[in-house]
Amino acid sequence: MALPPCCSAFERYNRVTKYDSYFKKYAKRYFGPGFNWHEFKAQAISESGLDPEAQSAVGAQGIMQIMPKTFAEIKYKNPSIRGSMRQPKWSIAAGISYDRSIWNIFKAKRPLQDRKDFMFGAYNAGKGNIIKAQKKAQSQGLDPNRWTSIEKSLPRVTGSHSRETINYVTKIKQIRKVLK
Repeated sequence: MALPPCCSAFERYNRVTKYDSYFKKYAKRYFGPGFNWHEFKAQAISESGLDPEAQSAVGAQGIMQIMPKTFAEIKYKNPSIRGSMRQPKWSIAAGISYDRSIWNIFKAKRPLQDRKDFMFGAYNAGKGNIIKAQKKAQSQGLDPNRWTSIEKSLPRVTGSHSRETINYVTKIKQIRKVLK
């Protein structure tokens, strides 16, 4: 079965393996052996194209595109992360550690894919914005624990920036489909 054009462009990342050991190690450390590390590689591809020198217009840096203040907070809470956010190992460790902190916030009963979508959505838009979107969803009679409800309510919280977050979550899922 041929992949849609949106996804086939990501197949080349199956040959980029130099950071895979870090994704495997930190996925196992922070999420356990049953969680697929490809989820985080897909996230990093979406964030930076696996470029450790990447820097966003707003100042996010490294493979996992973490803001300097957030990286400092992650290091403070997790002293085992010792390097800089420009170092692939530490960027990946910090990003997955941060994902875990978000994962723990969204514990409500929901399908696994929705929980992953909440985690990645909050990584992009901020935890507070996703929580606000949940409240908006609930006030609209939508299920606040389903990602489809957040897609509908997030524009009322983050305005036009909601499109970036929704596309980000979708892109990670598309990339994940092609990673082996």
